[in-house]
Amino acid sequence: MLPRLVLAILALSVALVGQDPQAGKSDEFVLRVTPTELTLPIGEKAQLTAELVDIGGRPVEGKVLYFSRARRSLRINETGEVEALQAGTFQVIARSTIGDERGPQAMVTVTVPHPEPASIALRGAPKQLHVGTTTRLVGEVLDLNQVVRSDLEVSISSSDASVASIDAFGHVTGTAPGQIVLLAKGGGLSQEFTLEVLANPVSAIEIGASATVARTGDVVTFTANTTDASGNAVEGVPVEFTFHAAPDDSLGNAATGQIEQDGRFVAETPGLYTVVATCGTATDRMTIRANKRFEKKMKLEKIGHGEVFDVHTSDLWVWEGVDGRDYAVTGTWGANGDAIFWDVTDPANMERIATVQVDARTVNDVKVSEDGRLCIISREGASNRKNGLVVLDVQNPREPKPVSIFDDELTGGVHNVFIDKGYVYALSAGRRYDVIDINNPATPSRVGSFQLFEPGASIHDVWIEDGIAFSSNWRYGLRLVDVGNGVAGGSPSNPVEFANYAYPNGWNHAAFPWKSPDTDKFYVLAGDEAFPFGLSTEDNPTYARGWIHFVDFTDHKSPREVARYEVPEAGTHNLWVEGNTAYVAYYNGGLRVVDISGDLMGDLYRQGRELAFFLPTHPKGKVSNAPMVWGPQPYKGKIFFSDWNTGLWCVELVEDQGRGR
Repeated sequence: MLPRLVLAILALSVALVGQDPQAGKSDEFVLRVTPTELTLPIGEKAQLTAELVDIGGRPVEGKVLYFSRARRSLRINETGEVEALQAGTFQVIARSTIGDERGPQAMVTVTVPHPEPASIALRGAPKQLHVGTTTRLVGEVLDLNQVVRSDLEVSISSSDASVASIDAFGHVTGTAPGQIVLLAKGGGLSQEFTLEVLANPVSAIEIGASATVARTGDVVTFTANTTDASGNAVEGVPVEFTFHAAPDDSLGNAATGQIEQDGRFVAETPGLYTVVATCGTATDRMTIRANKRFEKKMKLEKIGHGEVFDVHTSDLWVWEGVDGRDYAVTGTWGANGDAIFWDVTDPANMERIATVQVDARTVNDVKVSEDGRLCIISREGASNRKNGLVVLDVQNPREPKPVSIFDDELTGGVHNVFIDKGYVYALSAGRRYDVIDINNPATPSRVGSFQLFEPGASIHDVWIEDGIAFSSNWRYGLRLVDVGNGVAGGSPSNPVEFANYAYPNGWNHAAFPWKSPDTDKFYVLAGDEAFPFGLSTEDNPTYARGWIHFVDFTDHKSPREVARYEVPEAGTHNLWVEGNTAYVAYYNGGLRVVDISGDLMGDLYRQGRELAFFLPTHPKGKVSNAPMVWGPQPYKGKIFFSDWNTGLWCVELVEDQGRGR
């Protein structure tokens, strides 16, 4: 067994709660941090220095720990080196320890200025517009890096309102044939765009629909055939779709839905929906009905619980061993570097069969090879800072045997790993992932690496499927990299990026690829992670935020976000898809099971697609009675999941016989 580590983490980039900064020796000493204020351009670094002195000004021996209060905007390492990632004003906390007691702390304000405005872009601006039709324009100021300056507004005006008018929200409407100039101003810049308004030949519309009765969440496609005064078909003139709703109930809840301008409509609550198609003076309408999606309720029923109350539990992996029995391994967070092995053949009576302890504070991720013979565990917070990963022989999971350690150039900590066909994809200090050959597990070797070099780029996770690496890169979003698929000529030793998608909130934390068996559309489910109220490691619950983004990558050259699954007042962590069902670890929202059948559009939670949820609680938990679900895995008809505060769980999706959920 590898040596145990008892050492404080030197850099923890999360908000700490429930700690008294005046405790310990803070009144007897002073912590001086230089500089006390700092202005740092995006992509640049600066060094903070700290000195502990007593009340007489004499130097004192002690340790200083640095924390960023906005880790995705401002990074700081254990030596006090600050790196600016995004514009804004942020705080760095320097906290000291003297011996075994807490010392004083200090705060440094870091201002990251916006780069100078460079140009104006006008999204949605057509070259031609027909009389009686409307389109929305969005003006954006771009900086020198072509990044949108969200702090600057753009105003748009028309040179001739009698030809085309524009309102305060950017809606431009054609009123008469002719040509105008749109003038966009913002950030001290201005730019002109020419727009031609054409006569509208459409005199009649006939609307149709793919269904007149549907369920909430089902996509109904409306069509609008346009004709001129002679009854001839007219092509190329846009039609505007709108709708109004009549709810089934009288409790004040309006029936809601969403309609796209390609005619696709989805209802979120039961009721009657009238869709209206308009083009100039021509209009038509059609009413359909949306029924409740599910008449029968489901629930998640507890099967078994592998209790872990003394430390936080991180990720899990469940597999069939070479002996035919079923096993699981779970990691631990901020503790003693333990990986815990379980026999889950009888999930109602999980048996803790082994614990492997490595030189780490956190074993964040655990994975088992496809043949069930090797287990890879990640290391963070190693005593020698080399971290890296550990390869274990788990042919007998009751006696896991260390085979090798790989820590070459993985000094910053390995947060997540993935095993695929003899290769381990291991994150390195949140900067890149290395591809490590373990075909000979006793002598692992690096064969490739992938990294983004944009300013402040970082990576959180990577998942491999069908020779494609799907990485989650916070504000740089999803990255699809060929590592053997052949779509871009890549291999494990030559990773080649071929597609990407980033969404505005910048919280991209996890990704799961999935091809819909119903529509053949290919999606990547992108999960958020955010702690706007802080991460509580002791005593108090954590209230996370974020949701699952459904990004359609069917055409990988033009991915687009088409749907979301968002539970109010909670936030996501990891997820898994099997068939037409998504299993989402929703942190304080528990485990969620979601129907993702058919075409996907809109807010899946509000559409009633959630099949069931389960809130794991226990009074003896690391944080008492506080669900904090980390990761799910469906396995042989059951669902296993890890909970940060209580350990390993197994549940089963069953029909609710009326006893409640």
